Amino acid sequence: MNTPNLMPLALGLVIFSFLISSVLIVPFINLLYKLKFTRRKEAPKHGKIPLFDRMHDKKAGTPVGGGVLIIALVCVLFAILFPLASYLGVYIKAAYNLKWELIVIFFTFISFGLLGLSDDSMKLFAKPTKGILGLWFGLRRRQKFILQWILAFIIGYFIYNNLGIHIVHIPFLGRVIDLGVWYVPLSAFVIVSFSNAYNITDGLDGLATGLLLICLAAFSVIVASNIDTPISLFISLWMGALIAFLYFNIWPARIFMGDTGALSFGATLAVIGLLTGSIIALVVMGGIFILEVASSGIQMLSWKFRNKPFFKIAPAHNIFLAKGWEEPKIVMRAWLLGIMLSVFGLWLSTI
Repeated sequence: MNTPNLMPLALGLVIFSFLISSVLIVPFINLLYKLKFTRRKEAPKHGKIPLFDRMHDKKAGTPVGGGVLIIALVCVLFAILFPLASYLGVYIKAAYNLKWELIVIFFTFISFGLLGLSDDSMKLFAKPTKGILGLWFGLRRRQKFILQWILAFIIGYFIYNNLGIHIVHIPFLGRVIDLGVWYVPLSAFVIVSFSNAYNITDGLDGLATGLLLICLAAFSVIVASNIDTPISLFISLWMGALIAFLYFNIWPARIFMGDTGALSFGATLAVIGLLTGSIIALVVMGGIFILEVASSGIQMLSWKFRNKPFFKIAPAHNIFLAKGWEEPKIVMRAWLLGIMLSVFGLWLSTI
């Protein structure tokens, strides 16, 4: 199969992955109920109930773990279909060393997923600890942050040393900056930032998943123009699984992806941006993710240095929720803004 036929293959894999995911997701939801892998009420039993808990504790009892299904399914399907595609004569071309390109993608996808899974397990089954603003569920913020940086530096080193990526293209200015070994901390920063930003954004039904699908659709165009077969097929399988998941994740959600999916998907989106040489486009396309993490960061700094909140509540989507906006209204408008940001980022990648 030659290069022009890659697009029909990629689109076909989106459909195939969607169908397989659609068949599996309902039994998986039922399994999560049996395992009691469901969201807990986080409000304190005594005293004043925080605004966040008043707005979100109604979601308690909803299964958490959609990320486990998506990660497992995409990995299994890719492991089966990618060698089969090569055997059937599909044109396989990678922008970098094929082996290391796949290692970088799947190491990110799986390792950050395992980190998120450990956090989800502690949130659901471990005893909560007392934090500054109330009860704290899951891994401590510092523990999770350190582990994210360790994984991100490993991935950044692989990208720099094994794939030979060390430059950043600046649109408009037409400049290419060679960072040398400093590309490692830059890539680690991008990965950690997007992993946390996506996790913070995943607070309303369908919000983060819909925005991710929009970003991936834009990146699929970039990857197709670069003719990178493995990334193209990976994105296709990922998108198909996400579409099936989103059907059950839109308001009122029947399943959440949990930190397993949130940490993994944010980090993997960042890696795709790095591998395609589209860091600036990634920042623009993921503008809402950045807005969410920025609002959360401002709130934490305000508590630390002023001992009081800057916003009534954070992150950004909760600000609108507290103002009385209905959850689907916030999500739909965020998706619309995400579409325009992705179009702008896609345009930037072409100049």
